[in-house]
Amino acid sequence: MDVKKLNLFLMFKLPSAYLAGVRLKNINKERSEVEVRYRWINQNPFKSMYFAVQSMAAELSTGTLLLNALEREESKFSTLVVDHQGSFTKKATGRIRFVCQDDEVIEKAIQEAKATGEGVRLSLKSKGVDQHGDEVSSYQFTWSIKQKKAQ
Repeated sequence: MDVKKLNLFLMFKLPSAYLAGVRLKNINKERSEVEVRYRWINQNPFKSMYFAVQSMAAELSTGTLLLNALEREESKFSTLVVDHQGSFTKKATGRIRFVCQDDEVIEKAIQEAKATGEGVRLSLKSKGVDQHGDEVSSYQFTWSIKQKKAQ
């Protein structure tokens, strides 16, 4: 998955995330890193980053890791976020990096979906850390994947 192409995709298909400053920084088979910097456009009245912007960045880190794994499969899959939870431990100011490293969870779910032909739910975690290494928020997104039938 090409980082530049995905960020261009963000600009046209998810303009609110792009305008808020959400950017994919790195992706490989094991992890996805998304970064967003606190600025005027994504602030809340409490002088920190609005929770919805953090949610967008966290979701993107889980989604890109999942889509990257599905891209390597021969068959096509449908995907959908069916639930999410977030918790906040510190004001988000400065650069916040969201990382998802749940590649083993993804691989197991893909194999199950292929074996059963049924939809599979998987929970992927993303942690937001500021430039000092302090956790500011953590998220869990429940995705549903299902292998599409060959046409």
